Amino acid sequence: MGYYKELINAVSYTVFRFQSTKMNPSELFEEARLPWYGHDQFYPARIGEVLDSSFKVVGKLGYGAYSTVWLCRDIRDRNAGFVASYVAVKICTIDAEQSTQLSRELSFYEHVSSMESQHCGQAYIRGLYGEFELNGPTGKHLCLVHPPMHMTIRQLQYQNSAHKLNVPLLKWTLANVVHTDINPANIMLTVADETILEDFEKDEAENPSPFKVIDDTRTIYRSRKFRLPTGALWGQPVLCDFGEARIGGSHSGLIQPELYRAPEILFEMEWGSKVDIWSVATLINQVWDLFENQHLFDACDNDGKPSRTHHVSEMVGYLGMPPLQYTQSNDIIKKVFNEQGNWTGGSKMVPIPNISLGERISVLKGEDKELYLNFIRSMLRWQPEDRKSATELLKHPWMADAK
Repeated sequence: MGYYKELINAVSYTVFRFQSTKMNPSELFEEARLPWYGHDQFYPARIGEVLDSSFKVVGKLGYGAYSTVWLCRDIRDRNAGFVASYVAVKICTIDAEQSTQLSRELSFYEHVSSMESQHCGQAYIRGLYGEFELNGPTGKHLCLVHPPMHMTIRQLQYQNSAHKLNVPLLKWTLANVVHTDINPANIMLTVADETILEDFEKDEAENPSPFKVIDDTRTIYRSRKFRLPTGALWGQPVLCDFGEARIGGSHSGLIQPELYRAPEILFEMEWGSKVDIWSVATLINQVWDLFENQHLFDACDNDGKPSRTHHVSEMVGYLGMPPLQYTQSNDIIKKVFNEQGNWTGGSKMVPIPNISLGERISVLKGEDKELYLNFIRSMLRWQPEDRKSATELLKHPWMADAK
């Protein structure tokens, strides 16, 4: 935890305070900038409103494609067993396009709840306190009640002027978090110091956020950031956003951000939980992003357009040729490998780039570098069954001193 203090001392951070401003209704900001935005889809929450007779809206934390998120004070009776002073309420839109993702998220939480497990890993996924419905002007809105979260790992990375996590901080993150969509935006830090939440409420009351009013009935507020913790009072990293989570063993279909897809996704094979291990290699989906501040794969053609063939050619450059049997698995993979298992590059004869994992590492030297490369290579394997499990990764020598 002391490494956070080191990081804070190395950067400057400014908490932006906004004067209470009623903005021009024609000015687009916050969720109104989304290309598909329709004001009738979003619930018109107002600061000071009480939701479900339980949660008083303190301020706006942010928004997503199909939701807004609000910090709320739980005003229910403390003696009735409600112990969270503050909660984050995610108010979903009524748009049908979100239904599949929302259904998956709820199924995930139901699955976790049904397990009734005391497994320590449950501490590293964002909890769900409950859910309720709100009747809005144009329909019903499902609301999810979560513990409040601080910044994402991606945002923490950019607090450093070099835009990198240092080695101890990176190890600590990986040791505590090992979803078909693992990426720095979906790993958040819990709030360990509740005075951050109290200060948020106080700041909003004393210095209200800018807002605009639509049709005299709907208000859009600007999101407000939490201040940084004092000293080392940071929370732990937890996985959030389970809208793409799957339950069970074998699945099919496209998942993961395009740039970080595992080979079995690119080749449209069936896939399972080991896609997350591939993702954990490139944190861990993007350790490389966090550590080196650059993507491991470019995955674009010479014109800068996304290219599956170029993506696979980079995999060959880093990992070497896949087993012959693997190259004959289906018609898609046969488009870039011949019957002898040799690379053809597809119809455009894309060459294998002259690249190596070792050349990409700039911040490690000697034994540390070799251990790190071994760690990464144990996850970047063509065949899912050859990738290390999460338990095995935590026992790897490179992770030995992770706290």
